[in-house]
Order: sequence, then structure tokens, then C-alpha cells
Amino acid sequence: MRPGSRSISGKLMWMNIMVSAIVLVLAVLAFFIYDVISFRKNLILDLRTAAQIVGTNSVTALMFDDQQSATATLEALRSSPDVVAATLVMNDGTPFAEYQRSASAPAPPVRALTAGKIDEEWVNGSGVLLAHRIIFQGKPVGTVYIAAQLTETGNRARQYLVIAFGVLLVCMAAGVLISATARRLVARPMVALAETARRVSRERDYSVRAEPQMDGDEVAVLVEAFNEMLVQIQERDTALNRAREELEVRVEERTAALRAANRELEAFSYMVAHDLRGPLDAVQGMIYLLENSDHERPEGERREILEQMQEVTHGMTSLIDDLLHLSRASTAPLKKGPVDLTGIVTRIAEDLKRGDRKRQVEFMVAHVPPVEADEGLMRVALDNLIRNSWKYSSHHGQACIEFGAINRRGETLYYVRDDGAGFDPRQSDELFQPFHRLHSRSEFPGTGIGLATVQRILARHGGRIWAEGALEKGATFWFTLRSAGATD
Repeated sequence: MRPGSRSISGKLMWMNIMVSAIVLVLAVLAFFIYDVISFRKNLILDLRTAAQIVGTNSVTALMFDDQQSATATLEALRSSPDVVAATLVMNDGTPFAEYQRSASAPAPPVRALTAGKIDEEWVNGSGVLLAHRIIFQGKPVGTVYIAAQLTETGNRARQYLVIAFGVLLVCMAAGVLISATARRLVARPMVALAETARRVSRERDYSVRAEPQMDGDEVAVLVEAFNEMLVQIQERDTALNRAREELEVRVEERTAALRAANRELEAFSYMVAHDLRGPLDAVQGMIYLLENSDHERPEGERREILEQMQEVTHGMTSLIDDLLHLSRASTAPLKKGPVDLTGIVTRIAEDLKRGDRKRQVEFMVAHVPPVEADEGLMRVALDNLIRNSWKYSSHHGQACIEFGAINRRGETLYYVRDDGAGFDPRQSDELFQPFHRLHSRSEFPGTGIGLATVQRILARHGGRIWAEGALEKGATFWFTLRSAGATD
């Protein structure tokens, strides 16, 4: 235990004393307030009775102007210790007789009674003023005013204070006894538990256990829970060491996989260089022909060479754009927000129709709810899928391209379907590999990167893509997206 810190038993003792003192003070205060209110009501009732008696005995003195008799009647109030002064007033408000317990006591003030009332009182702090209208044969003949002080209230307060102090002493003695009992029943097991926890923290030895308690109370439950926690920590520590060993094995495996990936990257770079070098060689050859050709060469031949150069450079641009899309699909940070897939597909379809008005292609675009995704990447993915269907249905006089979604076992499946050239279903796994093509370039131009880009974009969104199709029976590309609100 640190210096200056209190034990649990000491805290319990002070807690008991504080709770007892607070409850005692509240109880004494409540009883005191109730007693003061009751005492004030009884005092007013006694003063009213005394005023009625004085009024009855003072009728004759008022009728015959006998001030001495009236004063003697008022002197009878001396038997009431709370009455400090009294005054007998005639109807015109002139004082007729007075009584003062001491020379320093002021005469009670004369206040007008409310019309129709015989008795009325006024309370100001600890002072009470009561007035009684004297009625004789149905007519008022005077008024008695009696002033009193609640001197008994202070005495009662002192009595309550003494009682409360005595009860507080009893509570302190009970607190000491409770503290001793708590030290034996609670503090000692808790201190032993704290020492065990300190040892575990210092030595990192999770095989240590706290001594079990046989009482079956909350402390025993706490000790049992602490021991169970140590068992779980020990198991997790063992699992962590085992996981560390497995991690080292995985690191070695990943290192080997990284070496293989580097080799694949070299092959990939070679393929890119080869695909770019071919068009560049063609452009250089055409430039040579233009430079060394006779200026009298027909304009048609020169235009044909220029068109071939434009077609070659366009293919290079497409390849570079596809490579950039592939790189961005893997590295660009996601900026998720609501994305309207239906709107994106509609705009792509309109662009394709405007680009080639001779094609007879019907687009069937279903309305699907917005999704939470990166709008830029989803536009690239859908553009590749729709243009892929557009390209592979180009050999048909009429074609149909569909976009929609279905719900299957609680999961939303999106699809892009066409009735074009299709593919051999045994080669479906090769569709999403970069530079792998199932058709020759002379039949269908392209770079072989588009579907690989789509797969990476959907994987970054927590989804997947697969294809179904048959030769000359079209193809359907299915894909999923993680539900809205999911994070990477």
C-alpha cells in the first residue's frame, strides 16, 4: 500500500460514519422543522384561547372604564412564558391597559383586523402577534393584542443537537466495529488479491493464482473471476507465442511469394514493353515511308498511311489508359459515397450509341438502388463491362445488352448480360488475368486488361466477379458489392 493511502476498512468506516451523519442530520432537521411548525401552531392556539379569556374578563372593565381591573386581567398572562407583552385597546384605537413582561419589552403594535374577523395573527420570524376582537351583546367593545416570542424553539434546537451528537458518537463506535469486521472479512482477501495482481504485473507470470475464498460471497466471486481471467490470459499468451511462430513462417512464405511476384512483374513489364514496341516500330516504319516516298505518290496512299498511323497510336493510347486504370484500381484511395449505378450505365450506353449510330443494339437498363462506393472507380468498372459487351456483340446484326440486379439468399447480385460471341466456359478463369485473351486481336481488338481492372476494383469494394457464358450464346458477368456503410 502506498504511503498516505487508506485501507478499504478505513474507507468503509468513514463511509459508514458519513452516511450515518448525513442521515442523522437530515432526520434531526426534518423532526426539528416538524416540531417548530407544530409548536407554532399550538402556541397560536394557546394565545387565541388566552386572548378569548382576557377579552371575556375585560368586558366589565371596558364598560365601566376600570383600567386597574383590566391591567390585573392582563397580568394573568405572566403565567405564559412565551408572552412578552399585551395591550387592551378600545374601539377608537386608544390603548386602555397594557402588560409587559419586562421594561425593555416593547408594546405590541396595534394592527387593524380584517373586516368580519374576530381573531387574526401575524408571524414575523420568531415573533407572533395575535389580535382578538371583544364582542359584547353583538357589538365590538375593544381588541386584545398579545405579542409572543418562540423562545422555546432555541431550547428545543439545543436538545435536538445534543441528541444528534450522542447518536453520532454511537454511529462512530458502530463504524469502528464494522471496520474491524470488514478488515477481517473483506480487506484481508482484497489485499491478498491486490498483492497477487501486483506480482502478476511485475513478473508477467500468468500461472500465479489468488487463494480461493470459501465463504461464497462477492469477494470469493471476485477472486474466482480474477483466477479465470489469469487462465484466459495464460491461454492467450500461449496462443500469441504460437501465432508469433506461425507469423515467422508466414513471413518466410510471403517473402517467397514476393520474389515470385517480382518475377511476374518482370514478365509483366516485358509484355507491356513488347505490346508498346510493336506499335512504335510500325509508326517508325510508316514515318520512314512518308519521308522517302516520292512526293508524286497518290494522295490516297499517303492518307492510308496516315490513317494507319492514327490507328496504331490510338491502340497505344488505349493500352496506356488501360494500364493507368489497372494501376489506379489497385492504389488509389477510396472515396466512398452514394453512387447511382443506373445513371452511370445509362450515360455509357448513350455515348456508345452516339459513337456508332450504325449499330443496332438495344440497351435494357434496370433501376437499382444507389450503393456506397467510389464513384470514379465504379464508373471505370461499369465502362469496361458495358464496352466489353458492346465489342463482343459487334459481329451480330442486332444485339441486346442488359444491366440489372437480383436478390439471392439476402445478397444483391448485379449483372451485365449480352448475346454476343460468348466464350468457352472451361476458360472462364482466364478472363480476369491481365493480357489473357480468349479471342484474337484480329477478331476483337483490345488490350486484355479491362476485366482484370474490373476485378481489382470490385475486390477493393469487398465484392467479387464471375462470368457465365457459351460460344456464340452470349455472356453474363455477375458481381457483388459490400453492403452500404461497410469500411475497408
